[in-house]
Amino acid sequence: MSGVPSAPSESSGCPEPGADRHEALDAPALRALLAQREQQLAEQSAALQAWTHAVSHDLRAPLRHITSFGPLVRELLQDAPGLDAATRQEALDFLATMDQSARRMGRMFDGLLQLARIARAPFTPQAVDLGALVHEVREALAPRCEGRALQWQVEGPWPAVQGDAALLRQMLAELLGNALKFSQGCSPARIGVQAERGAHGQCTLRVQDNGVGFDPARAQALFGIFQRLHRESEFDGVGCGLAAVRAIAQRHGGSVSAQAAPGAGCTVSVCWPAKML
Repeated sequence: MSGVPSAPSESSGCPEPGADRHEALDAPALRALLAQREQQLAEQSAALQAWTHAVSHDLRAPLRHITSFGPLVRELLQDAPGLDAATRQEALDFLATMDQSARRMGRMFDGLLQLARIARAPFTPQAVDLGALVHEVREALAPRCEGRALQWQVEGPWPAVQGDAALLRQMLAELLGNALKFSQGCSPARIGVQAERGAHGQCTLRVQDNGVGFDPARAQALFGIFQRLHRESEFDGVGCGLAAVRAIAQRHGGSVSAQAAPGAGCTVSVCWPAKML
């Protein structure tokens, strides 16, 4: 997608091949290299800021015109003389499609802005009470659980972890919200949340549901921007939630993966290192 800042690659936290070539540089050369990298980072940040402003303001104006003038055109069609009922209904259907598409594009802009904010958000690594974050997110999602047969399987004890609390809270909201959405046809729906510390100190968080699942061969596409594995008529959304999860995992120097099978639910795993740089 031309003009849209690309997400960092999955290996963004790993040293580049040949990175030890910097060992031969003296202090002045290292300072010059650092200044060059800082300048490049500042330019990239400025470009991202300009792009975010364009999406927030400039690209919104045409959409506002479409959604605002659509109802006026609909009124004119309703009162237009000389139109037979079939032609009038066809024109109204066209307008409805235009309005639906414009609103969908607005939600896609929202998703792009969300990813841009994740990339630009201050990153403050600290000790995080993961269990408390899970509780907060569950409380916030409570209205979506009303009237549903739902079983939470939240397993402690929770390991002490490091990370940015705000970003991890957002990540959990996306993961638990997705599990709620894709298990909505199950009775009871079962959603499990657990975390564990690995042999090298890294934390792995898993969110599991018993929902519709998906073809495991398409698992990698799940985390791409605007990638959907189910029709929008079945489940709402534009395919940005798990892209946000991946972006947050990458900001922590980690990775994300998913395992699923059609009709057998899904497990999303997020792993990040023990220490933040």
